[in-house]
Amino acid sequence: MKVRYEYRIYPTNQQIRGLAQLFGCCRVVWNDSLALIKSIPKGEQWPKNSDLQKLVITQAKQTPEREWLSQVSNIPLQQSVADLGVAFKNFFDSRTGKRQGRRVGFPRFKKRSNRQTARFRKGG
Repeated sequence: MKVRYEYRIYPTNQQIRGLAQLFGCCRVVWNDSLALIKSIPKGEQWPKNSDLQKLVITQAKQTPEREWLSQVSNIPLQQSVADLGVAFKNFFDSRTGKRQGRRVGFPRFKKRSNRQTARFRKGG
């Protein structure tokens, strides 16, 4: 059984900056993962979620242009890669007929918008 809660928050200015940084990091990890998958030639095996996490989170934190990823918790970043995996699963299940309902399109790059999300697991 899964439980989900929605909360309405009224953050301070400092908390708004922290949330914006978190949302931006999650968006960058999603977009980097999607770009990496799109760059793989047809016929080759796609990396698993754990391999993607190593590439776009762990190794990216050691590069100078992505070292700011280490300023936020790694749990929402890992969850962003897991969400991309679910998006691909839904896409392929939709194409093969395993998924009911309307067809789901190929995952898209995330952009800055009013709707930004970050998910935390129980331990985060």
